Parts: sequence; structure tokens; C-alpha cells
Amino acid sequence: MADEAKVLEAVEVARTSGKIRKGANEATKALEKGQAKLVVYARDVTPKEIVMHLPLLAKEKGIPCIEISKKEDLGAAAGLPVATAAVAIVKEGDAKAAIEALARD
Repeated sequence: MADEAKVLEAVEVARTSGKIRKGANEATKALEKGQAKLVVYARDVTPKEIVMHLPLLAKEKGIPCIEISKKEDLGAAAGLPVATAAVAIVKEGDAKAAIEALARD
């Protein structure tokens, strides 16, 4: 499993230098359109149905998908004042190398 700190850092860097989509619905759309470079979702989301399709869809599309433990941490990394269930990085920006490293893990 990838290091959560590295995953969250990649989301932060992509947010400031690239482009991210926030929320399970936006992440799903980015995956379906083939725009996502990396999807990160939180394990503590209830109900689980909100995010349980993301790893399957990501695998189908060949896109790395990483689970982290807390939606609060993911929301903070995405620059939100609230928690978020999922984030999709659509333009890597300066996080390109970090995302490639995470995809290999």
C-alpha cells in the first residue's frame, strides 16, 4: 500500500499546479471520460456504496486508484474546508513524478 503522506502530498501539488476533481461523482465522471491520472478515495466513507465502485472502474480503465484512511485528510489535501470521499487528479502539474511513483507502488 502506498504511503498516505505521499498520496496526500501528490493531491496537494496537483491541486496547486494542475487540476483535480473533488467528490465521488466528479471522480467517477473523470474516470469514465478517461481524464483521471490518479484516483484517491477515503476508507471511512459511509455508506461504502458511495466509493466502492471507484477501484473497479479505475482498474477497468487502467488508472491507479489508492485508498487512504480519512476523508478529512483527503478534503484538506484537496483544499476543501470539509471532508471529501474521493478526488481525481486530471492534470498532474508538478505532481507528475509523484503520481508515476505512486502508480508503481
